[in-house]
Amino acid sequence: MAFRLRIGTRPSALALAQSEIVKRRLASTLAQLDIEIVPISTSGDKMTTASLARIGGKGLFIRELEQALADGRIDLAVHSMKDLPAIIPAGFRIAAVPERENPRDALITRAGSGWNSLAPHARLGTSSTRRRLQALRLRPDLEVLPLRGNVDTRLRRLAAGDFDAIILAMAGLKRLGRCDTSKPIELDEGDFVPSGGQGALAIEARATRPIGDSAELEQAVATLNDARALAEVTAERAFLATIGASCVSPVGVKGSADGEMLRLRALLFSADGATSLLDEIAAAYHLNIGASAADDAPKDSAAVGTALGRRMLDHGAAELIQRE
Repeated sequence: MAFRLRIGTRPSALALAQSEIVKRRLASTLAQLDIEIVPISTSGDKMTTASLARIGGKGLFIRELEQALADGRIDLAVHSMKDLPAIIPAGFRIAAVPERENPRDALITRAGSGWNSLAPHARLGTSSTRRRLQALRLRPDLEVLPLRGNVDTRLRRLAAGDFDAIILAMAGLKRLGRCDTSKPIELDEGDFVPSGGQGALAIEARATRPIGDSAELEQAVATLNDARALAEVTAERAFLATIGASCVSPVGVKGSADGEMLRLRALLFSADGATSLLDEIAAAYHLNIGASAADDAPKDSAAVGTALGRRMLDHGAAELIQRE
């Protein structure tokens, strides 16, 4: 039996590369599968200079894709997980989370060296408030300047001398094959706690019906789930939802699943960077939802994120979020 599947994606080189990864994986799991990648421009793609915080956050990168899902023009949407709001709209679901790429941030300098090579008051390019504030914790002398655009645009501006250094996600550089030429330096997760979901992909589908109205397609997509990645991002997203963070809140959160233990570390800033909260939690966990409420019982991964979120709320996280 032949199957047809339409995958919606943003039209950027990185988004297309990510969709190709999903396409190849699916093609290897189900025979006679005809897959079409459907590029769809989003509001975020069309607004290349304005601050995301002012124009509606990273949700601008997914609205048109979700509309195409709702209209039946596509069967799946592939997103960078970090662009997906912690609470997705009713009618949609995350159908699968494939194996996660390197989640760390990376420093790229024109000299190909690290923080110590940057001159006093060097120009650092990033439009991420989280990255800006984390960088200034290490180097308060830096001049941090806004930088938007796709990965290659940002690398070109660095090469042109607009900046002395920029910060990008390792995952994007690896998926585009830019590591050899850009010589990124991975940043320690202790200082640069990544954005929730960074390095992971989200395969989104309609909540009320099987993918492509086919049990076989639904099962094929389910096989893409990676247990470790799913546990980590589920905890990270539960944390973000608990504290009420938006896609542009200056907060980093990173889960690390190792065997039956899940560790979650979070760093939250006020918008001006004057105040920050850092906390982490480790708990035995399993992937099933609805775990026992006993204190010594393994928690589902979402409960780990919720627990850390509540603890940070007790220490003033809500006040920092409100001051954004």
